[in-house]
Amino acid sequence: MRAAPLGTLLAAALAFVAVLLAAALPRAQDRGADQALRSFLERSGHTDTSLQVTAPAPVAGQSAEALDGTLKSLLSHTGGTFRVDPEAVVHGTRTTKRQPLLNPELSRPSGFPPAMSLLYVQQAPAHVKLVEGRWPSDARPPAGAPEGATAYDPPLQVALSQRAAETLGARLGSVLRSTPLVNGTPSVEVVGLYAVPDPTEDFWVGLDCLPRACEHYNGENLSWHVDALIGAGGLGRMDTWGDTAEDFWRLPVDVGSLRADRLDATTKDIASYVAGPTAAALTRETARQRLRTTSWLPELFEQAHDRRQAAAPLALIGPAGVGGVAFVVLCLAGALAGDRRDAELRLLLARGGSRAGIVGRLLGEGAVTVLPAAAAATALAVLLLPTPRLAPALLSAAVVAVLALLAFPVRAAVLLTPTRPAGRWRRPVAELLVLVATAAAVLEVRRRGVAPAGSDPDPLLIAAPLLLALCGGLLLARLQPVVTGWLARAAGRRSGLVGFLGLARAARGSGAGGRQARGRSGPSVLPMVALLLAITTGGFGAAVLDSVDANRLGVARLAVGGDAAITAFGKASLPAGLANAAGELPGVRTSVPLWIDHDSSILGMTLRSSQTSVIVAEPAAYAELSRVLGCGSFDPALLAAGGARSADAPVPALFSAGLARLAGPGTFTVRPGNGGEVKAQVVGVIDCTPARPARDAATVVLPAGPATALIGADQPNQWLALGSVDGDRLRALVRAALPPASSAQAPSPSPSPALAAGRDPAAPAHPADDVYPVRTSAEAVAELGADPLQRSAERLFWASVAGAAGFALLAVLLTLMRTVPERAALLARLRTMGLRRRQGVALILAETLPQTLAATLGGALVASAAVALLGPAMDLSTLVGASVPTGVRLTAGPVLTQALGLAALVAAAVLVEAATSGRRQITTELRAGDQR
Repeated sequence: MRAAPLGTLLAAALAFVAVLLAAALPRAQDRGADQALRSFLERSGHTDTSLQVTAPAPVAGQSAEALDGTLKSLLSHTGGTFRVDPEAVVHGTRTTKRQPLLNPELSRPSGFPPAMSLLYVQQAPAHVKLVEGRWPSDARPPAGAPEGATAYDPPLQVALSQRAAETLGARLGSVLRSTPLVNGTPSVEVVGLYAVPDPTEDFWVGLDCLPRACEHYNGENLSWHVDALIGAGGLGRMDTWGDTAEDFWRLPVDVGSLRADRLDATTKDIASYVAGPTAAALTRETARQRLRTTSWLPELFEQAHDRRQAAAPLALIGPAGVGGVAFVVLCLAGALAGDRRDAELRLLLARGGSRAGIVGRLLGEGAVTVLPAAAAATALAVLLLPTPRLAPALLSAAVVAVLALLAFPVRAAVLLTPTRPAGRWRRPVAELLVLVATAAAVLEVRRRGVAPAGSDPDPLLIAAPLLLALCGGLLLARLQPVVTGWLARAAGRRSGLVGFLGLARAARGSGAGGRQARGRSGPSVLPMVALLLAITTGGFGAAVLDSVDANRLGVARLAVGGDAAITAFGKASLPAGLANAAGELPGVRTSVPLWIDHDSSILGMTLRSSQTSVIVAEPAAYAELSRVLGCGSFDPALLAAGGARSADAPVPALFSAGLARLAGPGTFTVRPGNGGEVKAQVVGVIDCTPARPARDAATVVLPAGPATALIGADQPNQWLALGSVDGDRLRALVRAALPPASSAQAPSPSPSPALAAGRDPAAPAHPADDVYPVRTSAEAVAELGADPLQRSAERLFWASVAGAAGFALLAVLLTLMRTVPERAALLARLRTMGLRRRQGVALILAETLPQTLAATLGGALVASAAVALLGPAMDLSTLVGASVPTGVRLTAGPVLTQALGLAALVAAAVLVEAATSGRRQITTELRAGDQR
């Protein structure tokens, strides 16, 4: 450390950076995987991430204490790989059938009576506010009943939602009666009214008819469903209302405590809880033989595992690339240290030192610097990236620390080994083995895919791009000296020394002193391999991300119908002038007003086709939209003549493929759902269309003109556009076009069963911005890319690319440092012969840049080959956020950006190094004299 403080400090810094990255990458992967898992489960909903436990209510002995005792047993078997949030538990009893309420004063929208079920939910008082009356009594009724009383006397006391009471027409003190039975009439008395401060709480999931009355449809007939709360004192009489009662416990699993690395163990524990040893133990402990547990968590865990597998290739290729480049840099650092201390080591060996003793001494020297730096780097990574799992980071850091520690001693052991005749077969055999491994990996990827279904990604498959880069490096190591030698001979025939000398040294490979200089037969392979690894992994990953972005944009455009869309609600038309005003917004390239009807029918076919979508649009603009979206491209000339025809002449039409097969040639009558008809003649077939991109949809495209105006298609009800449209500005334009009365609320549609899941009938059906909904592809792309799994994989990849580029640059600089003594001596001699300073810098560039340029070109070619060979096996659906065809498309932009960017960085570093250090080295050599 005293003899070479700068070198020691640089070695410690290299070890620190390498170990820091090695320890940080596994922890970053764990954090990203955990965040993606939790986000996926949170989006799945509160019900799907809960354990739903049910059991028939006991015939006798039903009480709140019995429910709590069962809950205690249920919770006692959690807390291992998963735990339940006790504050979010919901449990109680409910009747299994809703009973009709026969009171004549209650609301009957379609003549059907409302129906009610009863619930006891222990946690309900904490989530509601009593606004009138009192809570149902928790005291049990007296055991003896008066003479002549039935099992239904007195009425059960219930609390009802204030909104539900207003909807039904009930009030405080109302006695609601159900269907009379032989021994009496079941009835309930409303003793309290409550309000729900926040109906969106997770507590109310599955209890939809407690905060309000729910719509229930029987065909087109509407009736009300409502639930009422009882007190603990009424638990023993619940079965008198609905014949049977059921106890339930909803146990929400704490999603925030789940870990992706323990997902398999968590799946087994959940499965055991649902139907396994844990379920059997719970049955015995609770003495409930029909205790049943259901959950969607096992299926969700399987989906999460599949999603993680699909994103793993991109998340692993980057770290694999930076690991390979870092290994090369450590080898170069060991070689540099060995060349610098070659004379010292040989002197120690000549004075009686043994190879083992010298290597042991070097290990001790390295431990003094490497181990503290590695420990500090590991501690920093653990501090900066907190995550529960520690073992992968420690193992990765230990492996890299050992490599950094052994790099110089192993190099010294090789230098001190007696020289043996080199076998000509060793290098070709090693290269052949690499070629065979690469071919096997590529064939396996093509056969199985990068992430085979049902298993974790195979390391050999992940290493396929790196093996391709290694093959490219070995091939370039063979070709580059030959090509550079040709260029050197060509430069030798011209005047000037700098070009010839630099290229000649690049062709033969300049080395350090001693045996290294005498034995050089070509340039070092390691820096070229480092550059190729960095460029190949960066180019391949960038091509993957570029394909993800392109597919995401394509999916978003198909979902929207273009880059922007305005749609009229129901059968309405767009406000007059809105389409024209929207087409004049900045960024709009193609404006397509159109009229679409989804309830049309086609007459004149063998089988009458109903539910056909008819689209009327200007042919040229709609053809451009179809071409850009890649959905049903057609020649606008097929429809262009339709606009000039008379109203009686058949209108040219494009039929969807399925509809065209049923129709055949001829003329048909198109009858929209709003009345009128128009004759159409099939002039072409399309597989899909932007206004309705489903490929199996029955669609007809007609040109706008006098004939189509007769069916009301002259007023567009949809507007599509291409271009970079600002969604906020488009919404502001839509709001400005609305009449004041329409901007508050759109006409409410007719009731449908789809709305029966508890929509409040008093609430507005649509806010102002939903009268004419606006959608843009940019917003749809943002929604598709909002998955934390995607963002985590992308961030990790780009961080790895940056690390690989830094290590590749360091590899080139270390190679320059290895040649410092010989290059300084050469430049000193040439300076004595009149070499100018600029010529010295040019000589250094001519010597070092051929390898960099060769690696750049080779890296771009290898990255392109990797995309062509491995890309078709990659499924990008998870990264895109929607189902897309398998495969990565090859484009020049991402690959060239990575290659040229790294080449420019390396060239700039070489230029700076040559300009700043060359003068000092030459001056030192001139003062000291040539000692070689």
